[in-house]
This record gives sequence, C-alpha cells and structure tokens, in this order.
Amino acid sequence: MNDMSQYNYEFVNENMRDIMGTCRRYMDYHVVGQTREGYRIDGILEGMDQEGVTMLVAEEVEESPDESRQFGGYGGYGGYGGYGGRRRFRRYRRRRFPYSVFVFPYFVPFPYYYPY
Repeated sequence: MNDMSQYNYEFVNENMRDIMGTCRRYMDYHVVGQTREGYRIDGILEGMDQEGVTMLVAEEVEESPDESRQFGGYGGYGGYGGYGGRRRFRRYRRRRFPYSVFVFPYFVPFPYYYPY
C-alpha cells in the first residue's frame, strides 16, 4: 500500500470508530442524524453492528375522513383542537443505514423542551 491509501484507510477507520461511539452513546434515544446529502433523519437508534445502524424513523400520517367517521369523529365540528377535522399521527418504521451515510455531527439528541 502506498502512503496515500494508508492515510485514507486510517481516516475511514477512525471516522467509523467515531460514528460507532456516538451510536453507543445515544442508543435507544430519539436523535436527529445528519446525512452527506444534507438531509436530517429523525428517529430512535435501535441497534448497530459493524456495517451500519438500525433506526426507527418517524413519519407523519394524517387520519383519513373515513377513519374519523368510522371511529366516532366529530365530523362537522371542525375536528380536534381546531385543526380542521383531521388528526395527525406519528408512525415509526424500522430502517437500516450504513455508517457512510452520516457526516459530523452524526447524531444529536432530539430537542425536548420542558413545559413551564
């Protein structure tokens, strides 16, 4: 191996250890991950191994009009809390990501603000 490839291998190896350490620290926490493409992934770190990380990724879901009618929704009253009649839910799906997808800062805790 030449000097440049040795340097690249050491950099990648050090970067991998850094990401894995961050994953261990925030395992089972709700985090926001930063990707190379500039996206932010919101989810719960569920597991990890040598190749990547498993996350429960959040997605927003709205209740369809059929469901609100079927389960006793308020129909003509404008809905729940004045939001126009449809309730919103957060669903989590299990997704697997290789470590190479993330860049520094890899994961940060999801901001939670305590109520007054």
